[in-house]
Amino acid sequence: MMSLQRFICLFLLVLLAAPGFAQSAVQERPAAPSGPVKRTGEPPATILLIRHAEKLTDGRLDLSPVGFKRASLLPGLFDGKRADLPVPQVIFATHQSKHSNRPVETVTPLAESLHLTIDSRIANEDYAALASELLSGKYAGKVVLVAWHHGTLPALVTALGAQPPYAPWPDQQFDRVWRIDYKDGKATLRDLPQHVMDGDSN
Repeated sequence: MMSLQRFICLFLLVLLAAPGFAQSAVQERPAAPSGPVKRTGEPPATILLIRHAEKLTDGRLDLSPVGFKRASLLPGLFDGKRADLPVPQVIFATHQSKHSNRPVETVTPLAESLHLTIDSRIANEDYAALASELLSGKYAGKVVLVAWHHGTLPALVTALGAQPPYAPWPDQQFDRVWRIDYKDGKATLRDLPQHVMDGDSN
């Protein structure tokens, strides 16, 4: 005769094996939307999206020396001298995680040169929340710069109502700017070079 303890163990095993049970038990948050988020206000005039600069390869959360060099050159990239890259008025960066503080480090010299604070409240995987905030009307007519992680940048672009020029973002690419402009309710994107360091792509 089966003991009560053994019966309970078998019952739990059957329950855990049931379709969908394990997935619902471990899912911490609902899946992010795969399309545009709802606009609740006027969008920014322009959103400039960049990946953080070059990283270390030993697992540390900081930029590499090359990455810090690129970060130091961004104030000259976004100083208004290039007609296709306006001066940011608002700066967002991914919230620091246990694996990376690189987006904040990337835009710190730029923020200091423009006397702006960096809004780093939003985590990388919560890009849809960032898109919703940007399209809430709070930043209507402004130029917003976002430094994010490359793995979610194409999905962020989609959430903002634009079409990413390619996906995924290449692992070794650190030198592009995706510029989104909003006109007559439509978002258009341009993939622009940074051209701040030797070897940057055209």
